[in-house]
Parts: sequence; C-alpha cells; structure tokens
Amino acid sequence: MERSQAEPAATFEKPPHRAELVFALAAFAVGLFLLTQIGSQVTWSSSRSLVNQPGFWPVMAIFGMVIFGAAEIIVSVRRFRSESTGDIAAELFDWVKAIEFAGWFLVYVLVVPTIGYLLATLLFCLLLTWRLGYRSKSRLVAAALTGLAVVLVFKSMLSVKIPGGEIYEYLPAALRNFMILNF
Repeated sequence: MERSQAEPAATFEKPPHRAELVFALAAFAVGLFLLTQIGSQVTWSSSRSLVNQPGFWPVMAIFGMVIFGAAEIIVSVRRFRSESTGDIAAELFDWVKAIEFAGWFLVYVLVVPTIGYLLATLLFCLLLTWRLGYRSKSRLVAAALTGLAVVLVFKSMLSVKIPGGEIYEYLPAALRNFMILNF
C-alpha cells in the first residue's frame, strides 16, 4: 500500500546525543536547587522513625536526582568527547518546539468553560490531528470519533464533573440541561 504525502513516515534512526549534556546539567542543577530547599520545605517529627517521616521519600527522590544527574553528566561528557555530536543548537530548538503541545493543552483548558467539554474535545482532537500532519478524511474521522469516545467515557460513563460551557446557555432549556449533564 502506498503512503500518501500527507502522512509522515516512521524512521528508526539512532538518535543523536548532541544536547544530552545540556539536559544532564539542567537536571543536576534543579536537583541541587531542590536539595538546598529541603530545610525550609520539610518538617521532621521527633516521634517518628526516619522512614516514616513525611519528607523522607521526597528527600530520597531529590538525592537520586542529584546522584543520577551527576552520573549523566559524566557519561555525557565522555560521549561528547568521543562522538561527532553535530549541532547542539538545532536539537535544543527541537526541545523548545515540544513546548508547543503544552500550549495546545493550556488553550484547551481555557476554552472548555466557554464552548463546553464536547465541542472543545472534538476541536482539540481534530486540530491536533491536523497539526501532526494527518489530513486524510479517515484520520480526521478517527480523531473526531476518539474525541467523542473520550467525552462519553469521562462525562457520561465515569460521571466526571466538568462544568458546562457558557455556550450551552443559548440552547433551549431541556437541551441545555441534557448537554450540561452529559456533554
């Protein structure tokens, strides 16, 4: 079967390690910062054993972040010296581009109270499908059906309480109540 130009092809190349050192340094720095904040953020009770302290496991996680961050720095520096690493700036720009999808989610969260959960979810699924390059009719229909299934599962079957959209106020009373309760 021939792939259309609208659908991206999967590639299985070995990923480059260009900006791995930047990630390792950032993780280590965040871990060190969190480690310096433990004294002001965690209280210790003299009546409890060490492992039953409320802050014990968060402190262990932060220590792990610092230790594994330091180990990642060592591995990254060795790899950085031994391999042809390419353009670090290009890879860092790819990382920043991923923030776009957090923006999509924030817009979705902001739009739900205005246009309602059903319409926002359908639009979100369709727009993200289009943005990812899947533009065939079958892919868009699949995205719309997925959005509808999400709404039906969460709102109708699981009874998740999501406020109705302001747009529902323009519907007739019976339909408005139905939409607020189910969609």
